[in-house]
Amino acid sequence: MEFGKIQLVALREIWTGEATHFTPWLAQNLSVISEKLGMDLDLETVEGNAGDFSADIVARDLSTGRLVVIENQFGKTDHKHLGQIITYSSVLGAGVVVWIAEAIRAEHKSAIDFLNQNLKAGLQLFAIEVSVIRIDDSKPAYVFNTICAPSEAQVSVTDGVKGDSDTGQKYRTYFQGLIDELRTVHKFTNAKAGQPQNWYDFSSENSKIYRYSTSFAQGGRVRAEVYIDCGDKIKNEALFDLLYSQRDGIQAEFGIGELKWERLDAKRSCRIAVYRDGDIDVDTGVLAEIRKWAIENLLRLKATFPKRFTAALATVNVQAQTNFNEDTSPPLLVQ
Repeated sequence: MEFGKIQLVALREIWTGEATHFTPWLAQNLSVISEKLGMDLDLETVEGNAGDFSADIVARDLSTGRLVVIENQFGKTDHKHLGQIITYSSVLGAGVVVWIAEAIRAEHKSAIDFLNQNLKAGLQLFAIEVSVIRIDDSKPAYVFNTICAPSEAQVSVTDGVKGDSDTGQKYRTYFQGLIDELRTVHKFTNAKAGQPQNWYDFSSENSKIYRYSTSFAQGGRVRAEVYIDCGDKIKNEALFDLLYSQRDGIQAEFGIGELKWERLDAKRSCRIAVYRDGDIDVDTGVLAEIRKWAIENLLRLKATFPKRFTAALATVNVQAQTNFNEDTSPPLLVQ
């Protein structure tokens, strides 16, 4: 048997500049880091303002709402970037900090481990080495290797505990089982840690426009939903109204379970959801049934809506451009 030889490739051979090439590439491929962190990340901004400085990438963990600051560096880590990640996290109020470099110095690994052990609960720091390899004349392949990470106990703690400790623990246990099955069996999410909260958001094919979610809603109900929020109420309603006009076909494709169309006129967002009775205080057997129901409906939402949103976005953008040509008002474009 013949074996190929692994060869290291300098990052600059693939990405000419850290700020000009690597950071934009990573921002467009956040799933690479999401998997390493065990989170579903949604991009907030590139070169985000942090006082008089700029953080390379600012994202949000959809499952907790925490800001995630990602700082990239070619070569070996240095004291300057260590100071930068601390500064950015404090200015932006980040809950997660990720330091990516070609090599993490032993002293900086020690520093990140020390901070993870001694800083307040809810702030998590990761150090990740990135490299590129080839096997003989193969295409280059990137490798991200986690060098430092918070402990499992730190990962499972957030500042926003809902309800008393007993209720929070019930939510954590319920959602831990839910996300574990969604991640390992269905490849639906990168999330790894259940949280003591009554909801969980998941990334979609276009999380800037919509995302999937399941929650324990008011009135003793459990909900699985598509949550529409691109940051603009008019755009959200334009997309919702277009999908609503197709509701019969969407319902037939979705199958069992009546979809509720909630325009939420008093809010910025819109919602398309399916409900069932239930709350967190029922016995474990019923909770298992609720978890199964939530997983099945999240999967059916994912099977039904991506192509619908793609078509709706195209239609809304065409309509916006037409309106712009007619009245020269700013076009209603969504990405």
